Parts: sequence; structure tokens; C-alpha cells
Amino acid sequence: MDLLRNTVQPYDWGSRTLLPELMGVPPTGAPQAELWMGAHPAAPSRVSRGEVLIPLDRVVSEDPEGELGAVTVRRFGPRLPFLVKLLAADAPLSVQVHPDLAQAQAGFARENALGVPLDATHRNYRDDQHKPEMIVALTPFRGLCGFRHAADTARLLASLEVPALRPYVETLCVLPEPQALAEVFRAFLRPSAGLLDAVARSLAVAVAGSDEAEIAAYDRIARACPGDSGLLSALMLRYVELSPGEALFLGAGVPHAYLSGLGVEIMASSDNVLRCGLTSKHVDAEELTRVVRFGAPPARVLTPREKEGEEVYPAPVDDFLLSRYRLRAGEPRRRVTLDAPQILLCTAGTITVSSSEEHLDIGPGQAVYVPAGADAVLEGAGTAFRATTGTAQRLR
Repeated sequence: MDLLRNTVQPYDWGSRTLLPELMGVPPTGAPQAELWMGAHPAAPSRVSRGEVLIPLDRVVSEDPEGELGAVTVRRFGPRLPFLVKLLAADAPLSVQVHPDLAQAQAGFARENALGVPLDATHRNYRDDQHKPEMIVALTPFRGLCGFRHAADTARLLASLEVPALRPYVETLCVLPEPQALAEVFRAFLRPSAGLLDAVARSLAVAVAGSDEAEIAAYDRIARACPGDSGLLSALMLRYVELSPGEALFLGAGVPHAYLSGLGVEIMASSDNVLRCGLTSKHVDAEELTRVVRFGAPPARVLTPREKEGEEVYPAPVDDFLLSRYRLRAGEPRRRVTLDAPQILLCTAGTITVSSSEEHLDIGPGQAVYVPAGADAVLEGAGTAFRATTGTAQRLR
């Protein structure tokens, strides 16, 4: 077992207070958006070997089967297939989608063949993996997730009373739903500055006379990202509020954007993101329309399924499995040994992770890496999230 030393990503949209408050440390004054836990090469966690800190991806590469287990290596290759984050948003993230596995493999190969450097700002595919993800709220959490029904979006656009939106309202009302959503979405990727300004002004008026959280969220987006075409894409998406403990799973092709709040995020270990807007980064309209799924059902708010003290969040992928333990002082210890790699993250209280040889005490924001097959038990008073592979569920 290893205590993880993790990297904080200071993205502009990050909160200046949520992560420090969770971890009980003074704020730095700078945004602290994401705390990464895992072996992603962009910011791998580090573990102590003697007096030296070694990146976790190097530890895994030097002994894949010893660290990950034979089943994980056969299924995913010699790499940790999941990445865990604490995500703290105080401003809208970009509206984005992720490819499925076939799209990622084809896109990565295509851009390699064209000689596009991996670090090029206009590159769409930085690896050949898909990126399903899940967010579990630790505080009230707000976001946009999946397309609203065409008729509902038509009503929202009509309520803004912007004359230039009328053709799109008609399209949404007349054409079959997937086709209507696709046509309006493509048009919204390249709107005129005049249309954006008119919609932003109308939202400001609407929010003054409404107590609807949805309208207020779109007005906040318009103010945070003035003149950004992503505002119109956002208007097509379903507004979602999560209470602490609730979750969203986001599969391939589902447009989404987180708006505010603190949560535990888990995802397949990939960096493939195609952005629709609310960003200064590259937007590839043509590739987006190939990847976005206009007929996908809306994502459902999830609650965990409890089994023997472990609350498991269901996800239809093998790359990861996330669960939660809510421990009380004096309760029996929980054995969490698996023939798969694990990351155990404390989000409240104090948790002790023990083996026959060592005991590691962790507080909020701290995490422990447990290699496959290593003996591990949990005890204490607090909350711990366990991240592992989806294949681990079949190994129990």
C-alpha cells in the first residue's frame, strides 16, 4: 500500500475554496480545480520508495501483473485503466463530449497518420481510449447533461423572445427529434455575434423575473463566458442538480458541462475531449457532429446500491467501479482486498487503511493506492470512496 502524493490542477474554472475547505488547509488564492489520483501520464500520483518519490505510472510499468493483477492486464493492458479526481468547480467547464472506443481508435490513428503532434492545440485525439466518466456530488452540484427533448428546448428558446431564434424553434417543432436536434446543434456551433448578444440580454431579463434555477444557470453561463458560442449549445442541454451522494454517469457522445460544486469524479484513463464551447480551446464542429449522439436517452441521476456496508454506484463499463463506505467508530473493520488495483480516497473524518504490515491514517482529500491482491481493511469514523476496475466486481 502507498500513500499517494497528488497534483492539483489550477484550471481557471476551479474554486478557490472548496478543495482547501475539504482538506482543512488554507486557500492559496488561486483556483484549485482538480486533484488527480492515478497513473495518467499527464499528472501521475507519486509514491514513496525509500526517500524517493516515484510516479505511479512508472511503478505500474515496471511490474504490471504484480500491481494490477493478471485479469486487469489481460483486459486493459499494462496500465491503470481508471483515473480518480476531486473536482471543484466555481465557473462553467467547457461543453464537451467524449468518443466511444472505436471512434477514439480511428481518430487517434487518423491524426497520427496526418502527422499531428500529440501536444498540438488542434488535435482531437490524444490517445486511443474512450472516456466514460461518473461524478458523485460531495456538495450540492450543478451541471448540464444530455440533450433536452426537442419540444422542451423549443419552448425555452421561444420564451426568450429573440426574433433570430424563431427559425430554430420551428425546426425543433417540425422535424423528427434526432434530426431536429442535429440541425439546430450544428447551426449553434457557428452563431453570429449579434445572436449571442441578443440571447445573453434576454437571459438577463428572464432571470430578473424568474426564480427558476435553470434560467439562472444559463444567465450565469452568459455572464461567465461573454460572446462564447457555447451558450447556445448549453441551452439545448438538460439542467441537473445533484444532492450530496447522488451521481451522474456520462457515456460516449453525451454533451455535458459541470457548472459548480465539489464531487468525486472517476473516468477511464484517457484525455480525449471534444469541446462544443464555453472554452478558448479548439472546437472542431465537423468531428463533433460525428461523435455527438443526438438520440441518446437523457442521463439519469443515480444513487448507490448498498450491499454489506458497501454502497456501489452502477456503471455500464469495465474500466472503473466506484463505491462508498460510511464508517462509524467502533464498527467492525471492513476487508476490501481485491485481485485488482484500488485507490481508497477519504472525503470526511479519519480513515485507517491497514494491512498485516502497516497502517495508514488518511483524512479528507488523502488517498491510498492498494495493488492487486494486497491485504487491506478499512476502519475509522468517516467516508471513504473505493475506485477499482469493473472487472473486480466479478472477482469478488
